[in-house]
Amino acid sequence: MSIEALLLRYGAAYRWLATMTVMVATIAVVLSTTIVNVAIPDVMGAFGISQVQAQWISTGFLAAMTVTMLLTDWVYKSLGLKAGMIVAMLVFLVGSILGGIAPNEGILTLARVVQGAAAGLVQPLAMILLFQVFPIDQRGMAMGIYGIGVVLAPALGPWIGGMLIDTFNWHYVFFLGLPFAVLGIVLSNIFLPVRVASASVPRFDWPGLILLCVFVATALNGLTNAQRMGWGSDPILWQFMVSVFAIGAFIVWELYTDKPMLDLRIFSRLPFAAAALVSFILGAGLFGSLYLVPLFVQTIQGLTPTQAGLLLMPSGLVLILIFPMVGYLSDRLPIGVLIGTGMVIFAWASYLTAQVTIATSFGLLAWWTVLSRIGLGFVFPSLTAGSLKVLPPEWVGQGAGAINFTRQLGGAFGVNLLAVLLERRTEFHADALAHTQSGGNPATLDLIHKLAGSLNAAGLPDFQQVPAALAFLAEMITAQASTLAFQDGFLIVTVIFLVALGPTWLLHRAVARRGAISAPGRGNAGLRETS
Repeated sequence: MSIEALLLRYGAAYRWLATMTVMVATIAVVLSTTIVNVAIPDVMGAFGISQVQAQWISTGFLAAMTVTMLLTDWVYKSLGLKAGMIVAMLVFLVGSILGGIAPNEGILTLARVVQGAAAGLVQPLAMILLFQVFPIDQRGMAMGIYGIGVVLAPALGPWIGGMLIDTFNWHYVFFLGLPFAVLGIVLSNIFLPVRVASASVPRFDWPGLILLCVFVATALNGLTNAQRMGWGSDPILWQFMVSVFAIGAFIVWELYTDKPMLDLRIFSRLPFAAAALVSFILGAGLFGSLYLVPLFVQTIQGLTPTQAGLLLMPSGLVLILIFPMVGYLSDRLPIGVLIGTGMVIFAWASYLTAQVTIATSFGLLAWWTVLSRIGLGFVFPSLTAGSLKVLPPEWVGQGAGAINFTRQLGGAFGVNLLAVLLERRTEFHADALAHTQSGGNPATLDLIHKLAGSLNAAGLPDFQQVPAALAFLAEMITAQASTLAFQDGFLIVTVIFLVALGPTWLLHRAVARRGAISAPGRGNAGLRETS
């Protein structure tokens, strides 16, 4: 059935039935985006892999999700919303089952790539549907309501996943999204419209897809292995050269082919180009912080996966309240003001988190995380709705894929670069701290003497006391170096969000100059479709 026929059958309630359908599908894929973060320490232990190798479990998902987001327009025009969503959910089911039974890190990474490939289609298709069924002055509110599903999964998922890991093992976190995926398939079959039969099927842009895959794979793989193999080594330099060539060829191809996967003309519109840049920076900071927090509390503070999930839960629940409110405001207030406010709040929260130590209380760290998500709540609905409102209707499909693509691309690079940063800065701080622990340092000698005395009181033989004290000192240095590296990571996230204020200001000015904001009292309800 078409959207018109569905509206006739269900009346005004259809808009909310459609929203519920895409929200359920989104919950399934967003669960998999974040829930695996609490399982990374267990996966590292199970397969005996390093932190940099394990981060591919997150990066592989984000990279695949990034690439397939640009296929949204083709999937929408070729399959329609119903078939496109059902196919995405079926592929997601396959990836989830494969991840749950993965016997090694190679299969697990493949499963994450399959999941990510399916997830990349779900959110842009959902945005296309919402923009078709809601009038222009209600789209901000619709994105806010839809956003509840986007944040509900990260709020509850890590906690539930942590309990599954503590009770069973990490394999079970992959099965958590299966019920939502099955329900999403059922609801999509009932409430989503079919493809217009008379519409022509566009040609698939195979060269563009291959070039984009080569760029993402070589760039991220080069960043992942550069620390281990050497930044100036031949294999790493070749991968970076290939990635630069691939992205250059992709841009040239997309500009000159008559059926591009990504119509780059969309970025010639200054408001959308500025929104895309903000989206890229948002993704880098957001997914980077989502990677850092669970890893810190488990590897440094020794929290269990369940406790790590509980730490993230309040921040997600707060977003459930913030998203609808900001979605309502984004239809009435300048989007630049809302986005800028959110960026400043997120930057402030990241700056506070940069003071984290092994002794930081659970409650304080949870509050810092809540504060960061309040900032996110101001950015997400405003940026998503505002970026598409400045496009003509025929470019909404391209725009939905492009704005999500830029956010996920930023996320993929953000997680990867922060993982590299953690490793390099840990080594740097460990080396710096070790140089201070010499025989000429009275504090070091006093500490070793006190430790040896404690070990003597515990009954340890004399010849083992000093070596044991030195071993304990080495563990203290490693823990402190790792803590300092995490602090550096959160400071980088702070800088990223402050830098985003620049393109946010450009977006605000561009929208104002183009008359996208109507007379007082109507706010963004008067945004023109065609900018």
